[in-house]
Amino acid sequence: MTVFYQILFSSVLRHLDAEKVHRLSFAALRGVTAVPAVSEAMTRVLGPREPELTVHAFGREFPGPLGMAAGFDKNAESPHGLAALGFGYVEVGTVTAHPQPGNPAPRLFRLVADRAVVNRMGFNNEGSALVAERLHHEQARLERQAGRAGRERPVLGVNIGKTKVTPEDEAPGDYALSALRLARYADYMVVNVSSPNTPGLRDLQGVERLRPLITAVRSALVEAGRPALPLLVKIAPDLADEDIDAVADLALAEGLDGIIATNTTISREGLDTPADRVEEAGAGGLSGAPLKARSLEVLRRLRARVGDRVTLVAVGGIETPEDAWARVRAGATLVQGYTGLVYGGPLWPRRIHRGLARLVRAAGYRSIGEAVGVDAPAPVLTVVPKADEAG
Repeated sequence: MTVFYQILFSSVLRHLDAEKVHRLSFAALRGVTAVPAVSEAMTRVLGPREPELTVHAFGREFPGPLGMAAGFDKNAESPHGLAALGFGYVEVGTVTAHPQPGNPAPRLFRLVADRAVVNRMGFNNEGSALVAERLHHEQARLERQAGRAGRERPVLGVNIGKTKVTPEDEAPGDYALSALRLARYADYMVVNVSSPNTPGLRDLQGVERLRPLITAVRSALVEAGRPALPLLVKIAPDLADEDIDAVADLALAEGLDGIIATNTTISREGLDTPADRVEEAGAGGLSGAPLKARSLEVLRRLRARVGDRVTLVAVGGIETPEDAWARVRAGATLVQGYTGLVYGGPLWPRRIHRGLARLVRAAGYRSIGEAVGVDAPAPVLTVVPKADEAG
């Protein structure tokens, strides 16, 4: 199957429009996994089942540490379909308070020589009201099928962002509206302030703007009856080191449950793809293999700053079990992928989990949780003010 996919990708898929291929492949997955018997069979065969891969985080049990990153299923159309591919959890979104079409097409490009993708999608999604309605119906359907093995809802993260037309000074209310609508369906929620494709969004990573945003989202979670819902922030790899430290300190001060490191990069340094092809792809966030070193560096810096007081989720350039293992040993409790699936094919999640299980056993650990942070730098001792004293 892996060899077949590589032949198909090299001979056909790489020559087709990337966004069209995404839509078609996702539609096919939704169609196949809509049949309960097929979904159950896929879950049994592809899903993580090695006991050493079970991860406890955010008050939930994850069957495996590899999740589908936000961006693939923007509208929560088939979290269970992605779980059936072998992902241990699924993060949907990014969802905005209001529907928006995103940026003009073409807006998704492969840089095959670098095993990378450039996207400038621009948070195209149907809006948090419709996504909440879809998740409500999905939850009701699964409750009706509660007796069927393999039809349980996967662990679900919900990633929220700012509507493009919302002014920056109104961003807290924009995020809060999405949080209010979606909180009841999430196992954790992510505040995305790091996409390069919404003007001004990355400015919200500055602690003076991030703090009121988090406060607004927290208030919305209280209003939604989910005050203890785990709350995370997703940051960019392009932050300066001192800004990474500032976000880490803010996470501690505000009692955030996690940090996702990292989003896509605006850098184009060190690519093997010819310059004219890179220029043709244009602006947008770069994901995939070129992100590997910087994402790991950011992860290590965060771990040194927060220790084990904040759960870290690693994403960016994870292609192999060894890549995922390096993130775990550097301090990540969970890992995510997206571009790895594009180049690795539908069996990629299963290969990552199987490889991780082998690495865990070879290192002499009983569970992957025992290995989290064993290669991490010593934590930096910082004095963090209480949340009500911060700022």
